[in-house]
Amino acid sequence: MAYDVVVVGSGPGGYVAAIRAAQLGLKTAIIEKESLGGVCLNWGCIPTKALLKSAQVLNDIKHAKDYGLEASGTPNFEAIVKRSRGVADKMSKGVQFLMRKNKIDVVLGFGALKAKGQVEVKDKDGKVQVVEAKHIIIATGGRSRELPALKQDGKKIIGYREAMVLPQQPKSMIVVGSGAIGIEFGYFYNSLGTKVTVVEFLPRIVPVEDEDISKELDKNLKKQGIEIMTSSEVTSVDTSGEGVKATVKTADGEKTLEADILLSAVGVAANIEGIGLETLGVKTEKGKITVDKFYKTNIDGVYAIGDCVPGQALAHVASKEAIICVEAIANKEGKHDHQPQPIDYNNVPGCTYCFPEVASVGYTEQQAKDAGYEVKVGKFPLSASGKASAAGHTEGFVKVIFDAKYGEWLGTHMIGYNVTEIIAETVVARKLETTYQEVLDSIHPHPTISESVKDAIEAAYDEAIHL
Repeated sequence: MAYDVVVVGSGPGGYVAAIRAAQLGLKTAIIEKESLGGVCLNWGCIPTKALLKSAQVLNDIKHAKDYGLEASGTPNFEAIVKRSRGVADKMSKGVQFLMRKNKIDVVLGFGALKAKGQVEVKDKDGKVQVVEAKHIIIATGGRSRELPALKQDGKKIIGYREAMVLPQQPKSMIVVGSGAIGIEFGYFYNSLGTKVTVVEFLPRIVPVEDEDISKELDKNLKKQGIEIMTSSEVTSVDTSGEGVKATVKTADGEKTLEADILLSAVGVAANIEGIGLETLGVKTEKGKITVDKFYKTNIDGVYAIGDCVPGQALAHVASKEAIICVEAIANKEGKHDHQPQPIDYNNVPGCTYCFPEVASVGYTEQQAKDAGYEVKVGKFPLSASGKASAAGHTEGFVKVIFDAKYGEWLGTHMIGYNVTEIIAETVVARKLETTYQEVLDSIHPHPTISESVKDAIEAAYDEAIHL
């Protein structure tokens, strides 16, 4: 079995790489050990959003009277999980269709580099075959990272995968880590009535976000009933009893937390073990595969993309890396007329789908100042937004950061209703090197949440109309 391109892994990096390679006329195969779509479609982005939608519908029902409606509802945990799995299954079947449509061969099994230009694939029955390719793209993704004090047993100490399919709703849960995964699951379970405590090692939750966003989200989650402990570390967990007992080191001394389950959400570890990197001498550093700006490793014909290389562990990053990697290969093979443009990793949007939602891109205010910029900062509270008021969700704000000297758009940070849907405006504008004046000269529709971006820019330049 010989190909131009073989992709190991079929997540949002792998399957996108395979499709783009096929589109460019490269004979392509993809190797997958489990389900097409990888973690994102089957155990990550998509099914978690289905769970979160159920939580949001439940919250709307609880506040139905605020909208002049009479409604009631009780969460059915098993049905919520079943719906989420159905959504994931549908998306995975969609990837199967795309493989057939683009005439991409799917090889099921665990793939590992065997020799130059060769991948050995072992299926679930132990049968082995060798797939040959001129170009091999490693897209093996990542998994829930484990800490020494938080060894996951899949029952009482769990990762995100188990959190999606628990057989029954826990009465109480400790969530360790307040990044997107921890906050989303904390919000989901709290909405359904689980008592949730979030433990964060750093001084504030969602620590990669702008400090103002962290403060606003902290306030809103506490208002919803989530207990939050920052500057705190889980040093040990006892699972000998019915639930879990976690010893937490805080600034005020040690505390013991008790719950049915502990969710470890302390980041993502790359899946690079056992895939034959050592066989060919593929370089790694700090648990990631070392690549250049076109995702080529130190070994000719071997590339890597997605969560197994440095950069943000996000589905949309993996997909873009996939396209750049394949177009660079196709350019080398004379099947694409130009080299692709490398990613600007400071212009990658990040989203957290709790409520209120969080979305951001570019420099935080502190990062901009640390980089030497003199900044203009504008903030527009959604309490002043007509659309937010009509929707009954006035929590949060839009914050923009500009370079005072040249008007360059340095960053945007949002928290509120549907803000994940409007962050792309900043991404495109920054890519086009747009100034504040060009955005203000572009008419934003009313009433929308998106016009709050324009309102925040007006505030930054002392031209606010609605404040």
